[in-house]
Amino acid sequence: MEQDGEYFAQQELPARHEGSTRQTVLLLLKTKGQMKAGDLAKHLQITEMAVRRHLSTLERDGLIKLSIVRQAMGRPSHIYRLTEQAEHLFPKNYHVLAMDLLQELEDDPDTAALVDRLFEGRKRKLIERYALRMEGKSLPEKVTELAAIQNDGGYMVQLEQDQEGFVLHEYNCPIAQVASRYQQACQCELALFRQLLDTDVERTECLAKGGSKCSYRISGG
Repeated sequence: MEQDGEYFAQQELPARHEGSTRQTVLLLLKTKGQMKAGDLAKHLQITEMAVRRHLSTLERDGLIKLSIVRQAMGRPSHIYRLTEQAEHLFPKNYHVLAMDLLQELEDDPDTAALVDRLFEGRKRKLIERYALRMEGKSLPEKVTELAAIQNDGGYMVQLEQDQEGFVLHEYNCPIAQVASRYQQACQCELALFRQLLDTDVERTECLAKGGSKCSYRISGG
């Protein structure tokens, strides 16, 4: 059980779940898929009443969910499984896959041009996804909406306003590994902002180029 606790410590679980028992419950549900409270109690070598207290806390925090499975005979089974929110506690290496696929295209002369087309396609999809949220809004409202969109995407946005307009700071880049190699990602983000806001936007600092944040100067106000 000690090894399980060490595993989750490395994954930086929220502080309220640092208890090794709850960490182990999450790990068991991750590896087994779904389990009953009684089976969890056996694995953990604690009473079923004790494990239910941990399950109640994890369920309250949105990390596990309870399903009732009815059977042909006997009482229904109460099954616990991880929620989508809990899945984010485990390591993900999507950027490695993306980098490998992009490099595969880039290394082949017959497909190298597709890299630019992929980023352009991504920009078009984002414009289609968010254009309606900008309709009928003033520039200040559009900038506020853009900040909300980027915050939802994990960019950790801070918005400032001065006499010249707005400055949008992004303190995190969820695609930093890709953007550091493929500048098309940064170029597409700038083009996206200009199109959604329908005004002049200038990037003044870039995380992918060694900056402490990505900053955009937005004209008007």
